[in-house]
Amino acid sequence: MREQSVAEIRNLLAWRPVPIDAAVLENAWKIEERYLLSFWDSLIVSAAKTASCRYLLTEDLQADQEMDGVIVVKPFRSSPEETLGLS
Repeated sequence: MREQSVAEIRNLLAWRPVPIDAAVLENAWKIEERYLLSFWDSLIVSAAKTASCRYLLTEDLQADQEMDGVIVVKPFRSSPEETLGLS
């Protein structure tokens, strides 16, 4: 059981999760105010920006909206090629 739990956590760590620190929180609060998002959505956008993500795949935010350099993409609406302008 322990080995399986450790393996699962290691698999998740391969995604390099963004630590929630003061800078991520401060940016999340700014995003929350600027874009009128919930705190949790703002935290996700802030973490994406901190991780240097250009695109954020989510069904919960407005498609094609750009927030601080992060573009919201609805994953079931367009292919990766369309999103990247390759098609």
